[in-house]
Amino acid sequence: MRVLLQRVANASVAIAGGEVGSIKRGYVLLVGFHDADTQADLDYLVRKISNLRVFEDENMRMNLSINDVNGEILSISQFTLYADTRKGNRPSFTDAGNPETAANLYAQFNAKLAETGLRVATGEFGANMQISLVNDGPVTIWFDTENK
Repeated sequence: MRVLLQRVANASVAIAGGEVGSIKRGYVLLVGFHDADTQADLDYLVRKISNLRVFEDENMRMNLSINDVNGEILSISQFTLYADTRKGNRPSFTDAGNPETAANLYAQFNAKLAETGLRVATGEFGANMQISLVNDGPVTIWFDTENK
């Protein structure tokens, strides 16, 4: 499982010109799955993301979690995180999870994030989405459960 996290001042996702999700301060998560991903992988990333301390405290040090600042999450499924670009100029996506399994894992991941008390907005699995965001920092962090 791979997640690209961006700390944002605000963000939204639209499909066919209509907004389907938006957040204020928090994280945009671009989330990709592999067929070998497990419940342990989901739990690991939910714990890491919900406790990650990358928001500034009163001394301007990254010392606060998303829960500490009442932040929100916009979670976007993105199979292209598993792009293999080693050969040629057209990426291969054979390492990405099969859509049925990945859709199920995506729903579980978002539900587990919400269980931590976070507000979680989402895009639509498999849809062509337009994401708008104001990156805050910028702070961008890469997670890969193959490298725990």
